[in-house]
Amino acid sequence: MGHHILVVDDDEGIVEVIQIVLEGEGYIVRTATNKNDLLDLASNLPDLILLDVLLSGDDGRDICKSLKSDQATRHIPVIMLSAHSDASKVADAGGADDFLEKPFDVDALIDTVARHLSPSQRVHI
Repeated sequence: MGHHILVVDDDEGIVEVIQIVLEGEGYIVRTATNKNDLLDLASNLPDLILLDVLLSGDDGRDICKSLKSDQATRHIPVIMLSAHSDASKVADAGGADDFLEKPFDVDALIDTVARHLSPSQRVHI
């Protein structure tokens, strides 16, 4: 069975591109566009979370801190996404495991995700 990845971004176009790319790599992808959807989906513990730094009305850094401080979710790698290049420092402060600047290269996305997941659990199509 493939890794389950949760993508959280309020830009549905970004979510769709990430989903297509990662599903093409054999990952099982669920998506959320806000904090409430994230909390519902995170209860089904994904293997990795891609999280936008600035969600509509919510701060992804605060969400990341919350995930990292919870015993049930602290082990899940969180890769933060942002269009602001200086957000990588802020993402680090939020406890993120990694950072991707938007727009990102598809290969960089695939490599970054793969780096945080065990290859033995990936599904190859």
